[in-house]
Amino acid sequence: MDIKPHLSRKGFTLVELLVVILIISILLTIGSVALRGSGGKGVSTAIAATEALFDEARSVAVGKGTNTRILIDIDDATSESYLRRIAIAYEELDDDGKPTGDWKLSSRAYTLPDKVFFSRTFSRPDHDGAGGSLEEMNLTGAGGFYDGKYLYYEFNSEGICTTGLSGSNYTGPSFVIGSGARAMGQDPKTTSEGRRDFAGFVIWRNGSTSVFRDPTQIIGNSDPQTF
Repeated sequence: MDIKPHLSRKGFTLVELLVVILIISILLTIGSVALRGSGGKGVSTAIAATEALFDEARSVAVGKGTNTRILIDIDDATSESYLRRIAIAYEELDDDGKPTGDWKLSSRAYTLPDKVFFSRTFSRPDHDGAGGSLEEMNLTGAGGFYDGKYLYYEFNSEGICTTGLSGSNYTGPSFVIGSGARAMGQDPKTTSEGRRDFAGFVIWRNGSTSVFRDPTQIIGNSDPQTF
């Protein structure tokens, strides 16, 4: 008669279970803190998204052989999209491949996270020189939802950023956003806890971007109250 060996099954002890639960709790805490830090008030996330939009606009310009523009909505201060909606448009070409002056959206627009706004004060065609204002355009024929007035940055068909380009001279324009609050019909304002919560990047002639690593590169030592 064969006698099968007795196999003892050893389970987890209470101490081992408590240790596992403790480790899981620590990991969950670290993960939640990391997520809060990476998102902040949406500024960090929005900068990464808008950098990708500039890359896309340059690619569309080269791919279609035409001009493209990154548009920032400034049409209606009573709209939720005011200083928050960002879109890419390209200039249509005629049968001979010449620009027609008509602009068409290349994709759906991106909206900045809640309480994050484009800064008209700190976004300039010449960031180092702190001079000038971005150009404006009226978009028509894109449907009532998107038609309106926009600020814009432009790339030509060679993928060169023409915002800040004057002849052979190029001054790096900046794209800056910040967190704040906005009453309907008014421009956004900074809050006491987010007075220096700004981020952005400079766009170089070839379309590459350099992110500002410190708010002082954007606003200096000032304590801004408006965008």
